[in-house]
Amino acid sequence: MLTRIYNIKKACGDPKAKPSYLIDKNLESAVKFIVRKFPAIETRNNNQQLAQLQKEKSEILKNLALYYFTFVDVMEFKDHVCELLNTVDACQVFFDITVNFDLTKNYLDLVVTYTNLMMLLSRIEERKAIIGLYNYAHEMTHGSSDREYPRLGQMIVDYENPLKKMMEEFVPHGKVKIYALVSLQMVYPRRNLSADQWRNAQLLSLISAPSTMLNPAQSDTMPCEYLSLDTMEKWIVFGFILCHAALSSDPAALSLWKLALQSSSCLCLFRDELYLYFFKSFFSSRGSMHRERRKFLRSALKELATVLADQPGLLGPKALFVFMALSFARDEIIWLLRHADNIQKKSTDDFIDKHIAELIFYMEELRAHVRKYGPVMQRYYVQYLSGFDAVVLNELVQNLSVCPEDESIIMSSFVNTMTSLSVKQGSEPLLFKHSYNAYTSVSKASLGLADHRELGKMMNTIIFHTKMVDSLVEMLVETSDVSMFCFYSRAFEKMFQQCLELPSQSRYSISFPLLCTHFMSCTHELCPEEVNRSLSLCNMFLDEMAKQARNLITDICTEQCTLSDQLLPKHCAKTISQAVNKKSKKQTGKKGEPEREKPGVESMRKNRLLVTNLDKLHTALSELCFSINYVPNMMVWEHTFTPREYLTSHLEIRFTKSIVGMTMYNQATQEIAKPSELLTSVRAYMTVLQSIENYVQIDITRVFNNVLLQQTQHLDSHGEPTITSLYTNWYLETLLRQVSNGHIAYFPAMKAFVNLPTENELTFNAEEYSDISEMRSLSELLGPYGMKFLSESLMWHISSQVAELKKLVVDNVEVLTQMRTSFDKPDHMAALFKRLTCAVLKRMTIIGVILSFRSLAQEALRDVSCYPDVAMNVYELSSAAGLPCEIDPALVVALSSQKSENISPEEEYKIACLLMVFVAVSMPTLASNVMSQYSPAIEGHCNNIHCLAKAINQIAAALFTIHKGSIEDRLKEFLALASSSLLKIGQETDKSTTRNRESVYLLLDMIVQESPFLTMDLLESCFPYVLLRNAYHAVYKQSVSSSA
Repeated sequence: MLTRIYNIKKACGDPKAKPSYLIDKNLESAVKFIVRKFPAIETRNNNQQLAQLQKEKSEILKNLALYYFTFVDVMEFKDHVCELLNTVDACQVFFDITVNFDLTKNYLDLVVTYTNLMMLLSRIEERKAIIGLYNYAHEMTHGSSDREYPRLGQMIVDYENPLKKMMEEFVPHGKVKIYALVSLQMVYPRRNLSADQWRNAQLLSLISAPSTMLNPAQSDTMPCEYLSLDTMEKWIVFGFILCHAALSSDPAALSLWKLALQSSSCLCLFRDELYLYFFKSFFSSRGSMHRERRKFLRSALKELATVLADQPGLLGPKALFVFMALSFARDEIIWLLRHADNIQKKSTDDFIDKHIAELIFYMEELRAHVRKYGPVMQRYYVQYLSGFDAVVLNELVQNLSVCPEDESIIMSSFVNTMTSLSVKQGSEPLLFKHSYNAYTSVSKASLGLADHRELGKMMNTIIFHTKMVDSLVEMLVETSDVSMFCFYSRAFEKMFQQCLELPSQSRYSISFPLLCTHFMSCTHELCPEEVNRSLSLCNMFLDEMAKQARNLITDICTEQCTLSDQLLPKHCAKTISQAVNKKSKKQTGKKGEPEREKPGVESMRKNRLLVTNLDKLHTALSELCFSINYVPNMMVWEHTFTPREYLTSHLEIRFTKSIVGMTMYNQATQEIAKPSELLTSVRAYMTVLQSIENYVQIDITRVFNNVLLQQTQHLDSHGEPTITSLYTNWYLETLLRQVSNGHIAYFPAMKAFVNLPTENELTFNAEEYSDISEMRSLSELLGPYGMKFLSESLMWHISSQVAELKKLVVDNVEVLTQMRTSFDKPDHMAALFKRLTCAVLKRMTIIGVILSFRSLAQEALRDVSCYPDVAMNVYELSSAAGLPCEIDPALVVALSSQKSENISPEEEYKIACLLMVFVAVSMPTLASNVMSQYSPAIEGHCNNIHCLAKAINQIAAALFTIHKGSIEDRLKEFLALASSSLLKIGQETDKSTTRNRESVYLLLDMIVQESPFLTMDLLESCFPYVLLRNAYHAVYKQSVSSSA
């Protein structure tokens, strides 16, 4: 009933959930009329105001029925409560919390529940409108009012001021009620003590008296020891409000009343609905008193949890201590939660507890111990009930002066059942006890508990022991349920944020997600429509914890990357320079210039008190990771949450962003980090991530596999660019484009691309990005899949160049066809050559440069030994591993995709043959280029024509593999044509056209050396070796003279 009335109040207070008829402008006048006349009914003389209701009557009946009949249920509940209270008075039931605990508790709970329900009902401002609208619609539909309406309307009017009405109702019940309340004077003052009094009594301590550690915790009032302080205060405050006459006549009642009022400034009606009252003395002492209690309980629960973790067997004899500790802590947490948002802003330090997470954490530890070692406690108390409680109860029964036959049979049944008790039978004495409790508490009972208090107290003890056997879960809910947090989400989130902000408390932050597991007990099974927010809260808490840990890890990684950067070779230049100058006794720099710190200085500590930023980060991370690693998973509303997976997910996302970020790619300036420097940073980052496994049981290898494998693709799983796409784009669009523009040359001797001296200096040094060490670093970063993507991108550019070359061949097909068969006719060849448009060698050179770069990449891939586990044919597998192939499979695949539907295979083959003819007859034109001079130092030409050797061989191999022609025959034909063409320039007299004749001759040697299909014998048959020897001699002699 409370849940349903509460939900109606919340719905009516929310404009989105409020019944539409209450905010409908067309019904506004009708609603006001109904409320003004309530509970009277007038339908005849107000047709205009009620006309709109006539149209909506069926919908109103349908949609307001749930609300209306909930109010009817409240009325029926009220009737049953009044009837039960009258029966209790008539039977003159004896109530004493220390003797018949369950009966007294249920009676006081009934009174408070009834009071809270009627107060909540009076807080629904729209109650008259809802009931009135429904009844008018009912009358318009059925011709008469609902039969419950007259009584219901009168109840609503009577309970406008619920406390005043209930004061009148409870006048005849005052005697029984006061007796039950006054019995709390033996319990409540003892529970409501200061922290100093608890400390002096060494409350909850197992180690204060080692000699009695194994003795069972005993008390004459066992159930009262863990009874909620909040519950008792509600009993006292509401009980004496309804029966206030006793305050002037009974000093004990007045004492309880004052003590309860001083303890709090508000009481809970239901969930977050509060009954507020305020006393000035409250702020002067009670705020600080509760703060000190929480401080004491933190240390007490920590000690208790630590001892029980080491010696779980103590959970048997000291179970009472555990449930007392849980109840005390729960009371203080709930008190703080209620008062934090419902006090005047004074002495706020007493109402803000940044260490509340620690107290909740130790509560959760105790709860976990009880759940884990429940069987230990059950075995202990089964033996206790049969071996001790049964004997004591039997003695008490035997010593009774008067014991009627019926009571004797019942008591004998208790004793016999406990003597033969097993774990499965633990609930039987509990059931008998509830029946016997009520049976012996009425005034006319033959065996009254009022006269036999020891028997009642013993039965209370037995019922506690039976709960230890078969009701441990229910006991945990009764003593430590803090599902109230579900309805204080703003305060809940604020406490969580405070916990994360305080480094010493972050290790307890898991308490907040664990609290969400309590929320399952805050809803009622008869109200399935309730929507619980614990899933989103639990998700938010775990997500924030993972983010905090991720940020700490990122900061540590940044520090480690900075330290790793100091060890890069580029930073040693200054140190070497200083050492050389010192050796030569040269004075450099200004006097007093501070000496640069060497890497490793940060590890030298002058004393242990010196704490670096890295130390603080590691400490904070270890604290937070303790919390994330505390539980493997948790269940909330049939959903399983795994804290470690949140951290894993965030690490994957951050690692991905960090790797891409560390490339420092700037699209505007085309700047990018060197692969070796990025690899160093990535390794430093991975080293830090690997160390996380020391803190949290997560599979960091899985993170590496997920992230690094994604980085070998063009885009990651989020559609963002990867380092593969960034480096591929940079090498193609920046480095190789500058090679095509003549600013960079490929030096075979250095196996690197090198900047050439030009007017406009480049913003980067090509050698620092393309030497063998950088290419190896690139291969390690991208892996075989990334290098395959790079290779495919390079091949795409080559295929576009080949497509343009084919167009040139088609444009010159007639001339080339004649030249192919006229190479032995010099004059005719010269005439035909003048008709060609010679742009073929430039494009072939670009292809050669790209292939040279790919060759460097493949060699680097082979060196780092990254062999992929993929199903490919032997050539593709070899190529993916970086091994050289006679026929490049990637190039074959790229050129195969160019087959045109309009051209027959025979025509395609002819074009491929003529392309080789075109290249061969165009080679003499290279001699006239100033940049075509061969340099022995770099083993190549400054205009990259030495790359033609690789281009000619690989293009020929790929094209004739596609067209199923003889590669060897076509290359022999090419060699014959090229030799013939180059021999002709030896007869030229124009120095401008033959200035680099010898350098161009060497291309033939390079082509043969590069080719797996040609031999030196074949070359000598076409081109005299003496010319090659003289050419080498000439270029080396020219190189020496130039350097001199």
